[in-house]
Amino acid sequence: MEQRVSLITLGVGDVRRARAFYERLGWQGQEVEETVFFQTGGIVLVLWGRDKLARDCGITEGQAGGFSGVALAHNVRSKAAVDDVIAAAERAGATVTRPPAETFYGGYAGVFTDLDGHAWEIAHNPGFPLAADGSITVPGLSNP
Repeated sequence: MEQRVSLITLGVGDVRRARAFYERLGWQGQEVEETVFFQTGGIVLVLWGRDKLARDCGITEGQAGGFSGVALAHNVRSKAAVDDVIAAAERAGATVTRPPAETFYGGYAGVFTDLDGHAWEIAHNPGFPLAADGSITVPGLSNP
């Protein structure tokens, strides 16, 4: 697994309210299917409904430690790389909460939690191209 964070997703109670807050800070976002994306340099900050994020990560509120409402994403260049990273994480002691599979957005992803319960999505998303240095760009968003 390359040392890189591609996206940070914040699980929020009200996406519209959260977006308005960040926009009041001067951030410019783009909403797609009740999900807001903010390009922040080579990383993307995402706002998504907390319940949807927990379900997408395969985490229930009753699990040890609960759900923090934050998910880190590590994007890779292929479906095979998703499988490889998830397998390596499991060998390292991670808990796979969502095995790799096709996604609703046309990609391929799986999720694991680290030893302290932090959720990591490992994703291949052809709609979010990776630069040679691993930085990610959401098409249509400019870098502030």
